[in-house]
Amino acid sequence: MSAEKTYPPSAYVARYEKACLTHPRSAENYIRHTHIGDPALDPVMAETAALSPADLHRFIKAGIERNDRRLNDAPEPLRKFFRSQSDPQWLDYAAFTPGIRAFHKNADFLLAAFVAGVLVEGFSTTIAKSFAMTGRVALTSRRLRQNNRQLLEIFYPSGLRPDGDGWKLSVRIRFVHARIRYLLKTSGKWDAEALGVPVHAANLGLAISVFSHRLLTFAKILGARFSEEEEASILAVWRYAGYLMGIPESILYTSGNEAERIYRIGFMCEPLPDADSAAMANALINSIPKVAKVTDPVQEKKTIALAYRVSRALIGNQLADSFGYPKTRVTGTLASYRLKQRAQRWLKHQGLVRAHNFMQMLMISIFDEEGVSYRLPDHIEHESTTPW
Repeated sequence: MSAEKTYPPSAYVARYEKACLTHPRSAENYIRHTHIGDPALDPVMAETAALSPADLHRFIKAGIERNDRRLNDAPEPLRKFFRSQSDPQWLDYAAFTPGIRAFHKNADFLLAAFVAGVLVEGFSTTIAKSFAMTGRVALTSRRLRQNNRQLLEIFYPSGLRPDGDGWKLSVRIRFVHARIRYLLKTSGKWDAEALGVPVHAANLGLAISVFSHRLLTFAKILGARFSEEEEASILAVWRYAGYLMGIPESILYTSGNEAERIYRIGFMCEPLPDADSAAMANALINSIPKVAKVTDPVQEKKTIALAYRVSRALIGNQLADSFGYPKTRVTGTLASYRLKQRAQRWLKHQGLVRAHNFMQMLMISIFDEEGVSYRLPDHIEHESTTPW
């Protein structure tokens, strides 16, 4: 990372200066990572840019699925990348077990927290710019199903083993980010002086803190209950998933306290949400009925209204108003939600709760018949890219 810069992109200057008054070292570290993407994979994407989409897909699949015979035909940069990857010294698969059990016990709360809180809050950063510029706002329902799929798979027993779909999907996301980063960098449309590197490591380090620390916070607000061991385990699952996604360890949390600090300081540094963030947040909320397969118009309207109320209650009025959410009173929304969920649980045996939670997650996740797809976009504009 010898090319790291410490000055903030222009869009970050004003808020970075204020963040430095609170925690200068953390703020400086966050800003330094706005100039960093994926140091190991970004050069590989540049060196293999001329490959056809079919060949790139074939070689990435070979690398992720450890098909050495097929990987031998790949360009040297891809071969070297895959063969240089190793597990971090801190990896402990046994540490995931309490979190996996807690996830399936509380999946209904976690799913609601993930969609109505975590994902919309995550879109309040400049990462929304990459979605707006590539036209991927139109793919929000598909992205939601993909996010749900990764959530389900990383918390599946052995899902983060190298032959598990949680492991494969996390590494796939790393390639997607690197490809989008390359396309935006070479498009001539990305303003690096204002925004830093496209899909930069600071955004991703903040996102993984939101996916873990804030997921637990929101889920508990909605009624979930976790022991200290379970919370630490859920954080451990997401930390390793973040590592597989290519987030540099210099911005990847090591504990719940550090995840909270990265979250707090990161949002202090980030520019205030704009129209691109609002478009992503509202598209996400409005995609919920489609993902949940709600087709009745009346029920669809009710589902969206409830999602807006729950989301506003979780993320707060200030952020909800910046997203242009409908003005609505949320007093009693969370209490009513908790009461309803507890009543449903009281009527079911605990084993049935887990089975219902798993089936619910399965139904609203995206599964391709061919298994995990490793196709990547080959054009900056979604409408012009080969299907992926």
